Amino acid sequence: MAKGFKGGFGGGNMLRQQQQMQQKIMKMQQDVKEAQDAVEAQEFTASVGGGVVAATVNGKKEMTAITIKPEAMDPEDVEMLQDMVISAVNEALRQADDAMDTAVGNATGGLNLGAFGL
Repeated sequence: MAKGFKGGFGGGNMLRQQQQMQQKIMKMQQDVKEAQDAVEAQEFTASVGGGVVAATVNGKKEMTAITIKPEAMDPEDVEMLQDMVISAVNEALRQADDAMDTAVGNATGGLNLGAFGL
């Protein structure tokens, strides 16, 4: 081996950098998992029609409650009630999505994991 080439082309330093990068990735994965778990434990409620219909979902996007006040029930206009239920559920789901996106974004420092297929 020629003088000045101890251990090849700085292989030890490169290996150390790879190990540090793997540790950072593992830490980020743990942070993302914790952020996702925290959001999944939350509930998100949206109401429409001046509060006559409310829907609650959890961070897993499971509807956990629906509230319909009597004044929302007009036998002559069932479609309006159906529309309000759909709107409330969709808004609560949107809130859950936004919270998850924010939590994961914070955990990754804004790194777009979609670019890595994650």
